[in-house]
Amino acid sequence: MSEIHEECGLFGVYSKANEDVAALSYYALYALQHRGQEGCGIALNDDGVITVHKDSGLVRDVFPPGSIPLGSGSSMAIAHARYGTTGNDPRTNVQPLVITHRKGRMALAHNGNLTNDAELRESLEMKGSIFHTTSDTEVIAYIITKNRLSCTSIEQAIEKTMEEIAGAYSLMVMSSTKLIAVRDPWGFRPLCMGRLGDGYVFASESCALDAVGAIFERDVEPGEIVVIDSKTVSETGPVSIKTHCKKEKSSLCVFELIYFARPDSIVDSIHIHSARLRAGAFLALEHPSQADVVIGVPDSGLDAAIGYSRQSGIPYGLGFIKNKYIGRTFIQPSQSDREDTVRIKLNPIVSTVKGKRVVLIDDSIVRGTTSKRIVRLLREAGAKEIHFRSSAPKFLYPCYFGTDIDSSTDLFAYKYDDEQMCRQLDVDSLGFLSSENVTKLADHPCIGFCTACFTGNYPCPEPLCKGKDKYSAKLPRSEEE
Repeated sequence: MSEIHEECGLFGVYSKANEDVAALSYYALYALQHRGQEGCGIALNDDGVITVHKDSGLVRDVFPPGSIPLGSGSSMAIAHARYGTTGNDPRTNVQPLVITHRKGRMALAHNGNLTNDAELRESLEMKGSIFHTTSDTEVIAYIITKNRLSCTSIEQAIEKTMEEIAGAYSLMVMSSTKLIAVRDPWGFRPLCMGRLGDGYVFASESCALDAVGAIFERDVEPGEIVVIDSKTVSETGPVSIKTHCKKEKSSLCVFELIYFARPDSIVDSIHIHSARLRAGAFLALEHPSQADVVIGVPDSGLDAAIGYSRQSGIPYGLGFIKNKYIGRTFIQPSQSDREDTVRIKLNPIVSTVKGKRVVLIDDSIVRGTTSKRIVRLLREAGAKEIHFRSSAPKFLYPCYFGTDIDSSTDLFAYKYDDEQMCRQLDVDSLGFLSSENVTKLADHPCIGFCTACFTGNYPCPEPLCKGKDKYSAKLPRSEEE
């Protein structure tokens, strides 16, 4: 089997005011579609009865008109947009995951990646657990279920589970009576909370709160467990369990600022659009260029291009038209898919670049294949010079916390030095944002960042078994074959 990496979108809602929680979840998934395009699902709680609808595909494919019980009277729901990179049966790994056990049904949705899931999975299997997915979400669900047998409440079981699991996890958990939001002690993945009438909503990004008309209240703190039930909604407000808060240094994935999050979102009090403008300004200071126009690669390179233009004084131009009906190339499951979609996704505007010295801003260079094709499009459109600038530092190290970088071997900047990269890309100059300045994008002293994929400094221990064969490495040879 292969490891499943995920960079997903979460949503949860609890309402007692006849809000259509299924419809709200549906709209929220659309707002979070950029975080995962391989599959999605919604789990509904109708008076303690949990049902789930999920499948592979985009939101519009999984939930055509009439496919979910809109206006069903459910008071709770959780939803998930999945980004998967490997796996023989992607449909099996679509979330939310629903577990049935002696204390009732539980639905769980997860964004992140555990670093000790292989060890936990093996331990559970040795005690008789049978896994139906290759996702570490099922590992988390099994441990919560195990701990519920010795705990008086599901939130206590989750609190105990957090002592056993390590790595990145933002969770939405739904029992028959409670909606629970959880964030790992490092705060790798974002999670925020808002108000909607007399109820509460949670989401990976604030743009999903905006989409359902909720009022942003605050971010879930790293290590915090927030519990919502009928009593907290009507009387006391959310119950916050902070046993694991401030146990670890804040380590939000800095790639949320550079690429993952939508520019209209606020993550850990950071306005994403402003952070990307700062990235472009830093690039202009670190890597100035004599050029006629600055252009960005849609969509996540546009804000940094504007920032570069403002700082440098070089005019900003619209360099590409993006086909809005094709997904992100970075999160396509296979390399061949990433390559094939570039030309139909982007088309250069000849009048902007022909005969011009162009500063090209993209959010990052990971494997290099997409960047080569983008440069080729500009050359074919008549660009005189191309000065490539990346608003991320050089990717040099694997990420074990949910980003699609499982080893250094395929990373462009790991394989080549600066001169070789220029030749490979066919550009006149190349510049990356420094690791020092990438941590200054937030301009927020209370927020720390994980920059391990750039620096190799990991906030928590790396997995003992690394790479895509994390699970298969534990199998006897005969079973592996």
